[in-house]
Amino acid sequence: MTDETTTPMGLFERYLSLWIGLCIAAGVGLGVVLPDLFQAIANIEYASVNLVVAVLIWVMIYPMMVNVDFTSLKDVGKKPKGLCITLVVNWLIKPFTMAALGILFFEHIFAGIVEPETAKEYIAGMILLGVAPCTAMVFVWSQLVRGDANYTLVQVSINDIIMVFAFAPIAALLLGVTDIIVPWETLLLSVVLYIVIPLVAGFVTRKNLDSSDNHEHIAKFTAKIKPFSIMGLLATVVLLFGFQAETIIDKPLVILLIAVPLLIQSYGIFAIAYGWAYFWRVPFKTAAPAALIGTSNFFELAVAVAISLFGLHSGAALATVVGVLVEVPVMLSLVAFANKTRGHFT
Repeated sequence: MTDETTTPMGLFERYLSLWIGLCIAAGVGLGVVLPDLFQAIANIEYASVNLVVAVLIWVMIYPMMVNVDFTSLKDVGKKPKGLCITLVVNWLIKPFTMAALGILFFEHIFAGIVEPETAKEYIAGMILLGVAPCTAMVFVWSQLVRGDANYTLVQVSINDIIMVFAFAPIAALLLGVTDIIVPWETLLLSVVLYIVIPLVAGFVTRKNLDSSDNHEHIAKFTAKIKPFSIMGLLATVVLLFGFQAETIIDKPLVILLIAVPLLIQSYGIFAIAYGWAYFWRVPFKTAAPAALIGTSNFFELAVAVAISLFGLHSGAALATVVGVLVEVPVMLSLVAFANKTRGHFT
């Protein structure tokens, strides 16, 4: 933890939106200049999983999973209000509002702008974002509002356990509602590849590093591998926008169209969770992280599953990557708002 006068965000995290923007430009430019290269990378796949992207996503996810401490679950009964808000928002509200907004905008408001089949893929990408609660950046947002670090760890750990069992059924339900055929085998494979395996790997790593209950070893290890997580994210963005280069050049407006419902979803979910915490008289150190956890997304997982289900060139994959672009500036604005309203909480 840092003290109240310092900020825990590093250079890459602070300007993550800028780096992503530059990687988007690089990806589109390279995709136009070297289309054969991106096609060759796209062909390196097995069982609908692109192996290059899979490796990059594992590089992204693994450092996050090392931070998950399952021993914190013994504190699950403490401060139940904050945990209740997090779980209800993440699993009973957020996925369904995201699906509803996707349908509203892409089947109605933007119906004359986007082709129906493409619109379904954008909706699918939004749904996958909505069903994937944040795992890693949550710790950054919690530190920025000087939240209860141990309680945030409890919330993240429980969310990850629920995600193992709930992600696939909820995603399949909502994708089915939108008349999108879901290959269950691919969806379950994605859960195993991008949730279960990294979670187990993180648990084993943490157990080996923390055999003497010395968290300092874990902190040093995660500090060393953290840059690889950011590099994996940026490399994935370059690849995805390289694969999508032709579509983006032909229809540049599409990124803005996807961003509109994502912005409404983010601010709306925060308002629900933060307002609930205020009226329920939840202390700020618990309330602010609970609202931020509900707002943020595990976009790495959403990107991976979108690619597995719909392909590298799909609108679903593009929508999840736009989610990355939108999230950081939105979350920083919400952190600023939370800190300004700190005095209204106990």
